[in-house]
Amino acid sequence: MSLQMQAVGLYMRATSKRTFTDPAGGSRMLAMPKRRPDPAPRTMRGLTVRQEEVQGFPVHSVTREGLEDFDLPTLIYVHGGSFCKAIAPQHWQLVAQVARELDVTVQVPLYGLAPDHHAAEARSLLATLVDRVEADRRASYLMGDSAGGNLALVAAQQAVARGVTGLQGATLIAPWLDLTLSNPEVDAMEDDDPWLARAALPEVARSWADGTPLDDPSVSPLFGSFEGLPPVDLWIGERDICLPDCQLLRDALAEVGTVYYHQGPGALHVFPLLPAPEGKRARTELIAHVRRALAA
Repeated sequence: MSLQMQAVGLYMRATSKRTFTDPAGGSRMLAMPKRRPDPAPRTMRGLTVRQEEVQGFPVHSVTREGLEDFDLPTLIYVHGGSFCKAIAPQHWQLVAQVARELDVTVQVPLYGLAPDHHAAEARSLLATLVDRVEADRRASYLMGDSAGGNLALVAAQQAVARGVTGLQGATLIAPWLDLTLSNPEVDAMEDDDPWLARAALPEVARSWADGTPLDDPSVSPLFGSFEGLPPVDLWIGERDICLPDCQLLRDALAEVGTVYYHQGPGALHVFPLLPAPEGKRARTELIAHVRRALAA
């Protein structure tokens, strides 16, 4: 584990862990003002960014300058943030790196956040984006982190059920797979994880699900079908309460399809997005994986 990863862990324990260990922390997270979602101009230097509205929500399309996007594969990136926090600079930095290094259009849907918006709206938005690419006979790819990894996997499962054939794969970065957080192995992870804990999350999960049972596959994709899914590239750190469910997902995917599994030694939640050597290496590897998947 690098010194930078250790430093990020100490910072998160000092600034965020207390919120997640407090049962009232969920209410505070839901009530927090949403930050401005626009990317910093510096981050998007050398890129073309277009914005449209789909089902009432902003969708940014990002490509390298000079690259015509009408016939490119589309990578749909779904950001994390416990379903209630806006897209962060680290998400935009990964989006920008993908767009610079690959001949793709990166679409970034800014789905509605809890408590004012709910899972069904996000599912519909993602289905519309996937189906538009399918109708244009272009390849698609899904990527998401944490809560966004949940949404990306649900979108992939539902796309397969609809008969979508152009989906080439999904990259899931520390996905929140089970909103019930009922895996007993999570208990052993809570002390090791310097960032996340379960106590604050049930209220957020209930708000997001909006009456849907938390073990329903439409909000907890760990309980869904994995038959027919394209290859999944799965990234998880060893100090992350999402680890036990990611291991279950790895094993379930291996039984019926193809999974590429990366478990970062000593790494934190969403470590490919973090400013540490482990994050930099992970970003290089996961972008190379997407390149191979789309080339195939």
